Amino acid sequence: MNKIEHIGIAVKSLETSIPLYEALLNTPCYKTEEVITEKVRTAFFAAGESKIELLESTDPQGVIARYIEKKGEGMHHIAFAVEDIYAEMDRLRAAGFELLNPEPKPGADNKLVCFLHPKGTTGVLVELCMEVKGEK
Repeated sequence: MNKIEHIGIAVKSLETSIPLYEALLNTPCYKTEEVITEKVRTAFFAAGESKIELLESTDPQGVIARYIEKKGEGMHHIAFAVEDIYAEMDRLRAAGFELLNPEPKPGADNKLVCFLHPKGTTGVLVELCMEVKGEK
């Protein structure tokens, strides 16, 4: 794992949260994007070498909506950048970690992603991210 790629924060409203994080981080939101397969809208902020990703549910039954209903707004996951997501998934599987998806799937910000089950990571949802080469 190369670095913390981003920290994901579940929010009820991007409209409300984007100005708040722009003021907090003293930097503009540089990108918003909808990930239809995950039923979320995202907003990204640069924070040094890492990023902050705000996640707003587009579906009342979506993962983020259910998370907020259960735990409230706040930190949802931590994502690590990896060079080879397939090799990293194999390594983690062999080490006994439970992966929430058997294959990487398309995520926001031109990434392939995979999540680890939080029961094996002391309650923290961990995401692996690999940039899709040749696309932007």
